[in-house]
Amino acid sequence: MKLYYSPGACSLSPHITLHESGLKFEHLAAPTKTHKLDDGTDYYTINPLGYVPLLELDDGTRLREGPAIVQYVADQVPEKKLAPPNGTIARAQLQSWLNFIGTELHKGFGPLFNPATPEEFKKVTADKLMSRLKWVDGELAGKQYLMGDFTVADPYLFTVTGWAPRVGVDITGFANITAFRERMMARPAVQAALKHEGLLK
Repeated sequence: MKLYYSPGACSLSPHITLHESGLKFEHLAAPTKTHKLDDGTDYYTINPLGYVPLLELDDGTRLREGPAIVQYVADQVPEKKLAPPNGTIARAQLQSWLNFIGTELHKGFGPLFNPATPEEFKKVTADKLMSRLKWVDGELAGKQYLMGDFTVADPYLFTVTGWAPRVGVDITGFANITAFRERMMARPAVQAALKHEGLLK
């Protein structure tokens, strides 16, 4: 398998998940600013949408979208219990978390990274994002991870909350999110992915 990623982007989530899985895979940097691979290949020829992550299987099949990729990876190693079994209410709850993180948090950060976004809209966006993060902080009360035990939703939450300082969103007051991020940072798979992406020395 090959994972196309850009350092610190949302592709960090499947990058962590792949390390958690123990499966063999290649890391291929596809920087979102240049869209050029190290060998000069135009990334648009691999993913016409131009964004990461993208997982390419050994038979050439390509899978886009982080939430789909992490569930696919989890299902390859059911013994690792990275996701509840398909067809269970717990799996639906995991998918609910992945959708929430994708649509309410990930997309909420988007306008804050864009220098063309008007300041007034940035404030409205940041306020809504903070209200969503406050809710997540409450959901983490008394839990190690989003669903109690570690699942593939946790690397996604870890990834997007890591963007907060880069766009001036102060989440230091959210004690449960802070503790969650510390637990995640202690995981060897998280450290391995961060080191590979040049985000941890």
